[in-house]
Amino acid sequence: MADINRDDDLIEVAFPPRFNYGERVIARSVIRNDGTYNGKDIGEVLVNRGEIGYVTSIDTFLQQFYIYAVDFVESGHRVGMRAKELCTLDNLPDDVLQGLGERAEALRRIGTRVQPDTSQVKEPSP
Repeated sequence: MADINRDDDLIEVAFPPRFNYGERVIARSVIRNDGTYNGKDIGEVLVNRGEIGYVTSIDTFLQQFYIYAVDFVESGHRVGMRAKELCTLDNLPDDVLQGLGERAEALRRIGTRVQPDTSQVKEPSP
């Protein structure tokens, strides 16, 4: 019998959700349609690893797991995912940000609409 590492005995809902509404997250792995996504074939890729999305709702499954509805803007898919399939981009620990150094600022801008700085632009005179 194969030794399967499963966390099915873990009761996630005994703790607060790991992510919040509107939080920017990134997919840790490829997500394929398991038959619950209408309009796509079973096995078809819905989300690619590294794709960025936003948590739009939080629900539970079997009174055991949190399911996060994540809107992946680039692909246009809204997919239910478990916490282990996601990583936050908004609430990284300080030690991780320190380790990233200058790259931490680039990470803060990923998946956000950065408005150009118009403070230096002069208005045309009439």
